[in-house]
Amino acid sequence: MTTKLLAFAGSTRNGSYNQALLELAITSARARGAEVTAVKLKDFELPLFDEDLEAAGVPHGAVELKSLFKSHHGFLIASPEYNHSISAVLKNAIDWVSRPGEGETLRTLSAFRGKVAGLMGASLSPFGSARGVMHLRLILSALQSYVVPEQVLVPSTHAAFNSDGTFKDELQRQLMTDLTTSVISLCECLRSAS
Repeated sequence: MTTKLLAFAGSTRNGSYNQALLELAITSARARGAEVTAVKLKDFELPLFDEDLEAAGVPHGAVELKSLFKSHHGFLIASPEYNHSISAVLKNAIDWVSRPGEGETLRTLSAFRGKVAGLMGASLSPFGSARGVMHLRLILSALQSYVVPEQVLVPSTHAAFNSDGTFKDELQRQLMTDLTTSVISLCECLRSAS
């Protein structure tokens, strides 16, 4: 069975460096035989998470996004760094998707449990979103996802990409290959063990 990966960035602005980084991850994963579904979080109706809203009826966008999470073996996530952490839009999406659906408990975590995540981040700073990615790693681990140790952190993004969107630096290209290879390999191992 082909490994299915859901790819998205925690930045919604036009011209986002993290979206550009994610595109390279998508290309790399597809070159390694994965089926990748790319989505943009701003295309989903996701108001700020509120249990009163949830009780009145989970927004359609949250239901749709959770269904996508559940139907994939893993994730490719590009996270910007906002104030030394992840963006509000990314945290909000995770909060909605992590909520139990009909017949689920708070411990079920069907959209995350046993899934594999590959993380990356781009930033204008010299740290390349390291602190935001570290927080995202912690969140996904708490939600019972397997986060591969490889990651791609791109500092000084204004000078990191060629005009065609590819990396200028050969090391970054190799790190991306390592990341997507690791995600796909772990997905395959977990499926064969189940």
